[in-house]
Order: sequence, then C-alpha cells, then structure tokens
Amino acid sequence: MKFIKGFFSGFFKIRNQPTVLGKLVMAVLCLAIIGGLWTAVTRGAAEQRIVSPSALGSPEEVFGSFRELWFDRAFMRNLITSIIRVFEGFGLALLIGLPIGILSGTFFRIEAFFGPISIFGRYVPIYALVPLAFLWFGGGEPTIIGFLFIACVAFVMFDTGQNIRAVSDDYLDTAYTLGASRFQVLTKVIIPLAMPEIFNSMRLLFGLCFGYIIVVEALDMSGGGVGVLIMQSQRRGPREHVYLILLFITAAAFIIDRILFTLQRTLFHYRYGR
Repeated sequence: MKFIKGFFSGFFKIRNQPTVLGKLVMAVLCLAIIGGLWTAVTRGAAEQRIVSPSALGSPEEVFGSFRELWFDRAFMRNLITSIIRVFEGFGLALLIGLPIGILSGTFFRIEAFFGPISIFGRYVPIYALVPLAFLWFGGGEPTIIGFLFIACVAFVMFDTGQNIRAVSDDYLDTAYTLGASRFQVLTKVIIPLAMPEIFNSMRLLFGLCFGYIIVVEALDMSGGGVGVLIMQSQRRGPREHVYLILLFITAAAFIIDRILFTLQRTLFHYRYGR
C-alpha cells in the first residue's frame, strides 16, 4: 500500500526519480499494453483481423516460428557473423578516428583541416554511403566492414574532439605551472580527464553502428548475417521471422551495451562511483 501511494504521489513530480521497483512496474506495464494491442489487432481468422497476417502475425504465430528460425535458418550463426562485423568495422573507425579526434580537440588548426571530412561524414544520408562502399571496396566482406567504417569514423572523430575540448583550461594552466611539457599535458592531463566521456560516447556510437549492419547486409546478401535473414523473410517468408529477428537483435545490442557500461564504470570508477 505504501508503495502504491508513493508511486502515484510522485508520478507527475518534475524529475522525481522512481524506485527500482517503480521502474520495473512501468516497464512491465508498457510491455503489457504493447502485447495487448498486438493480440487485439491480430486475433481471429485472417479475414477478421484488423491487421492482415501478411503484415503482422499474432504473438502465437511469431513466437511459434522460433524453432524454425533458430535451427533451420541458423539464426545464431548469422547473428554472430553480424556482431563480429560490427566489432571489426567500428574497431577500424576507432583506430583511425580516435587519434584524429584527440589531435583535433587539442590543436584547433588540425580540427579545421579535418572539418570538411567531419561535416560530410556526419550529414551525408546513410544510404548514400552504400554505393560509395561498393565503389571503394568492390563487394563482399570488405564492403560491409568498409561501410561500417565510413559510416562511423566521422562521428568518432567529432565526439572525441568535443570531449577533449571540454576539459577545462584550469587543468592545463595548473599542469603548465607545475612544469609539465606540452606532451605531458596532452598524455597526463587532457586524455585521462576526457577518457570517461570519450568511452561513454564510443559506447553510444557502437549502438549506432549496430543499427547500420542491417542496412549493408540487406543490400549485399552474399555473406549471410541478420540483414540477409530479414530481407529473405520479407520477400519469401515466413514474415513472422522479421519481428523475431528484430527482437533478438535488440536484445543482443542491449546486452553488449550493458557489458560496455559495466566496463565503463569499472575503468572510471573515480568518475561514476563504484
């Protein structure tokens, strides 16, 4: 009773933080509403449904097709293939983008030099990069990895530079006063202070890269992956697999994000607390 009273009393208080139980209740309520609406629009015979079975199967039909997706279509193998590609493509973007971002945030003339590349990479429509990847890398696995790289590297550069620039000049002045060299200020002051925010930005960008993999795999269907499964399900069926695959991709991305978040709090406990 006390929980219910506290739950509703703080419901519309601005920035009132709910308890863990309160968050759980709201999440379950959201899922229950979605499940109820889903069931309501897909119940009954095909001709009686509000939404056609060809567009959306019932919960029983969607989850009932799990066995076929998992065993007959080798879903786990394709999911692992896509995850490895994401790590390779994003890892390459980090390898190139992080050093450039650090230098750009530290030396503003370098930032001005890479400015056109950063602007182009961040504002060009994502689908426009797909033919560019095919032109540069020629199809197959290199195209998928290359697409993820060019789709993410500009964001890595920009976010890293912004986090480096956010380090207060007071820390730099203190280091110079104590006799630190320019190299020491960069490596001992600027980078360590910026690293917690850089890691956080890269974790969020990794989730963005995880969404891009579907785009390129759906267009280059030669090497498998979850994007290929989605396109095959949409074209030839069963279309229930599209929804199952999306649910599993979301779950996998969320689990990886939580692992990275735990690593973030462990590495930078002085910033986020234990």
